[in-house]
Amino acid sequence: MSAVQLIALASTISLLAGWRLYLVTFAVGLAMHAGWVAMPQQLHGLDVLANPWLIGIAGVGAIAEFFADKVPWIDSAWDAVHTLVRPVGGALLSMAIIDGGDPTWQVGSLLLGGTAAFVAHAGKAGARTLVNASPEPFSNVAVSTGEDVATAGLLTLAIAHPVSAAVIAAALVLLSVWLVAAARRALKRLLGPRRRQAG
Repeated sequence: MSAVQLIALASTISLLAGWRLYLVTFAVGLAMHAGWVAMPQQLHGLDVLANPWLIGIAGVGAIAEFFADKVPWIDSAWDAVHTLVRPVGGALLSMAIIDGGDPTWQVGSLLLGGTAAFVAHAGKAGARTLVNASPEPFSNVAVSTGEDVATAGLLTLAIAHPVSAAVIAAALVLLSVWLVAAARRALKRLLGPRRRQAG
């Protein structure tokens, strides 16, 4: 796997960790443990994910996240709790993928992974704020299910074709930035009348 492919894989997996950290950890670990994915020698830093205990913990987290993410406002509370967890997880996954002996590469991968996961997490949280403000409850389930499907699909693509997945991930980063801005505008509109009434 070339350096470009490794960076592409690291950035995509980190971005997905910002949406579904537990699902990504569980899927990669299970695939490695079962031998479904033959990871190149450069990715030996991910071997820890194949540990049955880690797979079990990630699986429990993935199930909890799956259900918490479908309920309006509980999903926002879950996101708030994971504001630090997801970026740190994305950073560590990125560092394990790039696994450079050079400290420059290690720090770069840590920053790349943490930033990608944080931007994805912020976009997800922003989108949920918009969805939770809508009057009907079904949009929340639809958006959450869409995120589940997109995470699984992009993770599969990232393992098979890292550069293609990274291009899609870059588009998702731009979408995430737009969602954060849209959520801020929506919150200002929502809170504006209340502030005027309080004043």
